[in-house]
Amino acid sequence: MNSTRDTEGHGTHTSSTAAGNFVEGASYFGYATGTASGVAPRAHVAMYKALWDEGSYTTDIIAAIDQAISDGVDVLSISLGLDGVPLNEDPIALASFAAMEKNIFVSTSAGNEGPFHATLHNGIPWVLTVAAGTLDREFGAVLTLGNGVSIAGSSFYLGSSSFSEVPIVFKDGCHTMRDLIKIGPKIVVCEGAFDSNDLSDQVENVSSANVTAGVFITNFTDTEEFIGNGFPVVIVSLKDGKTITDYIKNSNSPQASAEFRKTNLGIKPAPRVTSYSSRGPSASCPLVMKPDIMAPGSLILAAWPQSIEVGSNNSQPLFSNFNILSGTSMACPHAAGVAALLRKAHPDWSPAAIRSAMVTTADTLDNSMEPIKDIGFGNRINPASPLDMGAGQVNPNNALDPGLIYDVNSTDYVRLLCATNFTEKQIQVITGSSSTDCSNPSNDLNYPSFIAYFNEKNSPSNLTIVREFHRTVTNVGEGICSYTASVTPMSGLKVNVMPDKLEFKTKYEKLSYKLTIEGPTLLDKTVTFGYLDWADSGGKHVVRSPIAATSLSPEQS
Repeated sequence: MNSTRDTEGHGTHTSSTAAGNFVEGASYFGYATGTASGVAPRAHVAMYKALWDEGSYTTDIIAAIDQAISDGVDVLSISLGLDGVPLNEDPIALASFAAMEKNIFVSTSAGNEGPFHATLHNGIPWVLTVAAGTLDREFGAVLTLGNGVSIAGSSFYLGSSSFSEVPIVFKDGCHTMRDLIKIGPKIVVCEGAFDSNDLSDQVENVSSANVTAGVFITNFTDTEEFIGNGFPVVIVSLKDGKTITDYIKNSNSPQASAEFRKTNLGIKPAPRVTSYSSRGPSASCPLVMKPDIMAPGSLILAAWPQSIEVGSNNSQPLFSNFNILSGTSMACPHAAGVAALLRKAHPDWSPAAIRSAMVTTADTLDNSMEPIKDIGFGNRINPASPLDMGAGQVNPNNALDPGLIYDVNSTDYVRLLCATNFTEKQIQVITGSSSTDCSNPSNDLNYPSFIAYFNEKNSPSNLTIVREFHRTVTNVGEGICSYTASVTPMSGLKVNVMPDKLEFKTKYEKLSYKLTIEGPTLLDKTVTFGYLDWADSGGKHVVRSPIAATSLSPEQS
């Protein structure tokens, strides 16, 4: 359709996430009820249609960004990306370079191809690359057994809000349709789903068996894709599952009632890195650590075109002014909204300064005051590394006053391109310039994070190598202040900072330091990580930069 109207819904959802106004009584069929707004509700929204039902084209993407630049926007939120495209062939990289030169901040999505490493989209040095995290909010249902015991579970059923006193049966593993279709109008309880494929098969079987509802007992916690079903699905823990099965086994006529459309807040631990969020390192520019940061991306409520179907119930299409979606597409506009707030508070800051403020003030602890965890392959839960979440969860309030910033300009990016095997012609394609000065190349960009490769597989194992980084920070806090460095111990590596104390005499003064990482030619881990903290003597600021060391190969990633 040759119209600027949104015919798919994705653009409306992401735009309202960034800067939608306050709306009372927002909800999605009873879920997430309350007053909703975007991150920067007083910002003006300009939407540019770059993707069409007929397909997506490089020229349309570039034209949309170019028009936004011409219109004088302050922040661009780009929730799309391309697979395996070098910077000189990536329309987002090309157009966003021009935006950066016009002092426009660009936020992009990291991609939804996790949890494996080197699956990242938009590993572009001059943009913010945003990973997706969970919220401290869950959607669910309450199952009340015939003996009065209530069990809370995960559910996202859009049909009838409740049903009462329905017979309930236990079928162990629900893998055989032949048995399930004989059950009839009852609640079926299934057990034994220990991975996503097994759980998917069980949900599919029960959904097709003409039963009333399915309850699934599993220790698999990454269940989001299974609860958003036109069939009433409730997922419960092993502990609660035992309560249910014990009741069924000890009752002559077991029954249960269910209430759906429950929204539970304050869930711990949160946030976590979602399993689908693409991981670094960046294939397009391995020497710059990506992703940069994490923002909420899981089960996000935002505006939706009322004419576009959001789902179905018993084959009947459902429509709503709101929709709940997940993806790094949803995380990207959260970060864009934060950037808009920072641009308003600090109109003189460059895009790199805004990115630095967000990165160096991010949260690395969850709401249980433990290191943020990563939902990895096979539901494995491990501490999240910078290649999973970047610096951590964006903290808008802290970013307003970062203390120090790492600034970068277009010349610095060109020096990086010159040092990373791009030809002069390819660099000119990226920069849009008719000439390129590569007389002073440098692969040491003044970035607020560090990535070091220890991957020399054919070198003697007793040798060590040193990776060296130079950084310059600008004091944007008090005029006279002192910062002291500390580094998280990193297994098998020696990290040193010189000097380890920075004494600023005036605001906007710049001081430099060197960070070195010494380690084996080949790390025995895929990734090891830590943090460099610059803490001021007054206790007001801690400027934190993530450090990732990896045995992955930049050429293969």
